[in-house]
Amino acid sequence: MAPTLGIVMPVLDEAAGLAPLLQALQPLRARGAELVVVDGGSTDGTPALAAPFADQVIAAPRGRARQMNAGAAASRAPRLLFLHADTRLPADADARVARALARAPWGRFDVRIDGRSRWLPLVAALMNLRSRLTGIATGDQAIFVRRDAFDRIGGFPDQPLMEDVEISRRLRAIGRPACLRARVVTSGRRWDAHGAWRTIRLMWRLRWRYWRGESPQSLAEAYRR
Repeated sequence: MAPTLGIVMPVLDEAAGLAPLLQALQPLRARGAELVVVDGGSTDGTPALAAPFADQVIAAPRGRARQMNAGAAASRAPRLLFLHADTRLPADADARVARALARAPWGRFDVRIDGRSRWLPLVAALMNLRSRLTGIATGDQAIFVRRDAFDRIGGFPDQPLMEDVEISRRLRAIGRPACLRARVVTSGRRWDAHGAWRTIRLMWRLRWRYWRGESPQSLAEAYRR
């Protein structure tokens, strides 16, 4: 039987915290979802750890966009959901996605950020509001899409950063997203490590430079500093 939903998870050296996230997806697999884990060259045993919990574990060239495109190509499902390795879905995510994609070509969840900073609830609220107003989603919000729409735009653009913004722009030309108020929970590890406001300023600067036409390659270099 063909899967009802393809969950595509790009990973790179995620062994330390991956098992609980994969275990949480097992009820969705039992209801007909397919989990495709796409490794970008891990050196910590991530593929072996993921294998018992996934329908497929495949390798792809490093880069989130490339890995997600490879996972989409490997999946047989008519609906796709792209899930970061540090993000947890609602228990009924499969049913919510099915209902949403019956009325819209794509969509995303609201997000809650799990971390130490007291500013993270505000950060998440602003992310959700901005996304609802603009129709632009972030990868942390677990973007989902009908396969026909994904194929129509050629999948994720082959770029090292802002692939979520760019695919949102292309999908928005097909139709507005379904903005689900159910929340995924994503790790605030980057905000905790670098400081909430410093990270916010960095991301806004990168987005502004992207909208002004700066190349994703140069933005990726700035992001890694």
